[in-house]
Amino acid sequence: MASLVDLECIADGVKAPICTSSFLFRCELNSSTRSYTFKVSDEDDSDHILALNMICLSEGAKDECNIVEFVGHDYRDQEIVVPVANLKLSCQPSLCLEDFELQPPVTFRLRSGSGPVHLAGQHQIFHKKDLSDDEFSEDEEDFSEEDESMEEEEGELPPIKPAKKQRRS
Repeated sequence: MASLVDLECIADGVKAPICTSSFLFRCELNSSTRSYTFKVSDEDDSDHILALNMICLSEGAKDECNIVEFVGHDYRDQEIVVPVANLKLSCQPSLCLEDFELQPPVTFRLRSGSGPVHLAGQHQIFHKKDLSDDEFSEDEEDFSEEDESMEEEEGELPPIKPAKKQRRS
Protein backbone atom coordinates (compact mmCIF):
# COMPACT_ATOMS: atom_id res chain seq x y z
CA MET A 1 0.00 0.00 0.00
CA ALA A 2 1.12 3.53 -0.70
CA SER A 3 0.06 6.69 1.08
CA LEU A 4 -2.33 8.70 -1.05
CA VAL A 5 -3.43 11.49 1.24
CA ASP A 6 -3.24 12.32 4.93
CA LEU A 7 -5.93 14.79 5.88
CA GLU A 8 -5.56 17.22 8.76
CA CYS A 9 -7.54 16.87 11.96
CA ILE A 10 -8.45 20.56 11.92
CA ALA A 11 -11.67 22.01 10.57
CA ASP A 12 -12.10 25.81 10.61
CA GLY A 13 -9.27 26.19 13.13
CA VAL A 14 -10.86 23.79 15.66
CA LYS A 15 -9.46 20.32 16.21
CA ALA A 16 -11.92 17.68 15.09
CA PRO A 17 -12.59 14.58 17.22
CA ILE A 18 -12.01 12.29 14.19
CA CYS A 19 -9.08 12.38 11.75
CA THR A 20 -8.99 10.55 8.47
CA SER A 21 -6.20 9.04 6.42
CA SER A 22 -6.57 7.57 2.98
CA PHE A 23 -4.20 5.10 1.34
CA LEU A 24 -4.08 3.60 -2.11
CA PHE A 25 -5.01 -0.09 -2.12
CA ARG A 26 -4.24 -2.71 -4.75
CA CYS A 27 -3.88 -6.44 -4.98
CA GLU A 28 -3.40 -8.96 -7.78
CA LEU A 29 -5.05 -12.34 -8.07
CA ASN A 30 -3.56 -14.89 -10.48
CA SER A 31 -2.98 -18.62 -10.90
CA SER A 32 -0.29 -18.69 -8.19
CA THR A 33 -1.98 -16.23 -5.77
CA ARG A 34 -5.67 -17.14 -5.89
CA SER A 35 -6.74 -15.21 -2.76
CA TYR A 36 -5.84 -12.14 -0.74
CA THR A 37 -7.17 -11.22 2.71
CA PHE A 38 -7.43 -7.58 3.74
CA LYS A 39 -7.34 -7.33 7.53
CA VAL A 40 -6.26 -4.91 10.24
CA SER A 41 -4.73 -5.45 13.68
CA ASP A 42 -7.12 -6.36 16.48
CA GLU A 43 -5.30 -3.82 18.68
CA ASP A 44 -6.15 -0.93 16.31
CA ASP A 45 -9.10 1.05 17.69
CA SER A 46 -9.55 3.09 14.47
CA ASP A 47 -12.36 2.38 12.02
CA HIS A 48 -11.23 1.02 8.65
CA ILE A 49 -13.12 1.02 5.34
CA LEU A 50 -11.91 -0.43 2.06
CA ALA A 51 -13.58 1.38 -0.86
CA LEU A 52 -12.98 -0.61 -4.04
CA ASN A 53 -13.12 1.30 -7.33
CA MET A 54 -11.97 -1.07 -10.06
CA ILE A 55 -11.46 -4.73 -10.91
CA CYS A 56 -9.66 -5.35 -14.20
CA LEU A 57 -7.74 -7.91 -16.20
CA SER A 58 -4.18 -6.96 -17.01
CA GLU A 59 -1.47 -7.84 -19.50
CA GLY A 60 -1.05 -11.56 -19.94
CA ALA A 61 -4.69 -12.43 -19.25
CA LYS A 62 -6.20 -15.23 -21.36
CA ASP A 63 -9.59 -14.96 -23.03
CA GLU A 64 -11.36 -16.99 -20.33
CA CYS A 65 -13.91 -16.28 -17.63
CA ASN A 66 -12.25 -14.91 -14.49
CA ILE A 67 -14.73 -14.91 -11.61
CA VAL A 68 -13.82 -12.80 -8.57
CA GLU A 69 -15.68 -13.26 -5.29
CA PHE A 70 -15.57 -11.61 -1.89
CA VAL A 71 -15.71 -13.53 1.38
CA GLY A 72 -16.85 -11.43 4.31
CA HIS A 73 -19.29 -11.35 7.23
CA ASP A 74 -22.88 -10.15 7.40
CA TYR A 75 -24.54 -8.22 10.24
CA ARG A 76 -24.94 -11.49 12.25
CA ASP A 77 -21.19 -12.14 11.83
CA GLN A 78 -21.87 -15.14 9.59
CA GLU A 79 -19.51 -15.75 6.67
CA ILE A 80 -20.94 -14.94 3.25
CA VAL A 81 -19.49 -15.43 -0.23
CA VAL A 82 -20.50 -12.98 -2.97
CA PRO A 83 -19.39 -13.32 -6.61
CA VAL A 84 -18.76 -9.75 -7.77
CA ALA A 85 -17.14 -9.86 -11.21
CA ASN A 86 -17.07 -12.16 -14.22
CA LEU A 87 -14.35 -10.75 -16.47
CA LYS A 88 -13.38 -11.94 -19.93
CA LEU A 89 -10.73 -10.22 -22.08
CA SER A 90 -12.80 -10.18 -25.29
CA CYS A 91 -16.07 -9.21 -23.64
CA GLN A 92 -15.67 -7.34 -20.34
CA PRO A 93 -12.04 -6.73 -19.33
CA SER A 94 -12.86 -4.39 -16.41
CA LEU A 95 -15.57 -3.46 -13.94
CA CYS A 96 -16.03 -0.10 -12.21
CA LEU A 97 -17.36 -0.54 -8.66
CA GLU A 98 -17.75 3.18 -7.71
CA ASP A 99 -16.46 3.01 -4.11
CA PHE A 100 -17.87 -0.37 -3.12
CA GLU A 101 -17.27 -0.14 0.65
CA LEU A 102 -16.18 -3.13 2.72
CA GLN A 103 -15.19 -3.52 6.36
CA PRO A 104 -12.22 -5.74 7.15
CA PRO A 105 -11.55 -8.57 7.33
CA VAL A 106 -12.50 -9.45 3.76
CA THR A 107 -10.97 -12.02 1.41
CA PHE A 108 -10.84 -11.64 -2.36
CA ARG A 109 -10.72 -14.91 -4.31
CA LEU A 110 -10.20 -15.78 -7.95
CA ARG A 111 -12.91 -18.47 -8.15
CA SER A 112 -12.17 -19.45 -11.75
CA GLY A 113 -9.74 -18.37 -14.44
CA SER A 114 -6.04 -17.70 -14.25
CA GLY A 115 -5.99 -13.88 -14.24
CA PRO A 116 -4.06 -11.75 -13.61
CA VAL A 117 -6.88 -9.68 -12.10
CA HIS A 118 -6.13 -6.39 -10.33
CA LEU A 119 -8.32 -4.86 -7.62
CA ALA A 120 -7.83 -1.18 -6.81
CA GLY A 121 -9.35 1.27 -4.34
CA GLN A 122 -8.78 3.28 -1.19
CA HIS A 123 -8.11 2.16 2.37
CA GLN A 124 -9.73 4.80 4.58
CA ILE A 125 -8.84 5.04 8.27
CA PHE A 126 -10.90 7.07 10.73
CA HIS A 127 -8.71 7.81 13.76
CA LYS A 128 -10.64 8.53 16.94
CA LYS A 129 -9.16 11.40 18.93
CA ASP A 130 -9.51 11.44 22.70
CA LEU A 131 -11.88 14.32 23.49
CA SER A 132 -10.08 14.85 26.78
CA ASP A 133 -6.92 15.99 24.95
CA ASP A 134 -5.59 19.21 26.48
CA GLU A 135 -5.41 20.98 23.13
CA PHE A 136 -8.99 20.09 22.25
CA SER A 137 -10.24 21.18 25.69
CA GLU A 138 -8.46 24.54 25.38
CA ASP A 139 -9.99 25.16 21.95
CA GLU A 140 -13.40 24.25 23.35
CA GLU A 141 -12.92 26.69 26.27
CA ASP A 142 -11.90 29.50 23.89
CA PHE A 143 -14.98 28.81 21.81
CA SER A 144 -17.30 28.93 24.84
CA GLU A 145 -15.78 32.25 25.97
CA GLU A 146 -16.44 33.71 22.50
CA ASP A 147 -20.04 32.48 22.69
CA GLU A 148 -20.55 34.18 26.07
CA SER A 149 -19.17 37.52 24.83
CA MET A 150 -21.43 37.32 21.74
CA GLU A 151 -24.46 36.65 23.95
CA GLU A 152 -23.62 39.71 26.09
CA GLU A 153 -23.40 41.88 22.96
CA GLU A 154 -26.74 40.55 21.74
CA GLY A 155 -28.32 41.53 25.09
CA GLU A 156 -27.41 45.21 24.44
CA LEU A 157 -29.52 45.46 21.26
CA PRO A 158 -32.70 47.54 21.48
CA PRO A 159 -36.00 45.64 21.45
CA ILE A 160 -37.76 45.15 18.11
CA LYS A 161 -40.86 47.33 17.68
CA PRO A 162 -43.90 46.10 15.74
CA ALA A 163 -44.46 47.59 12.29
CA LYS A 164 -47.14 50.28 11.87
CA LYS A 165 -50.16 49.42 9.77
CA GLN A 166 -50.95 51.67 6.87
CA ARG A 167 -54.58 52.71 6.46
CA ARG A 168 -56.23 52.67 3.09
CA SER A 169 -58.57 55.49 2.22
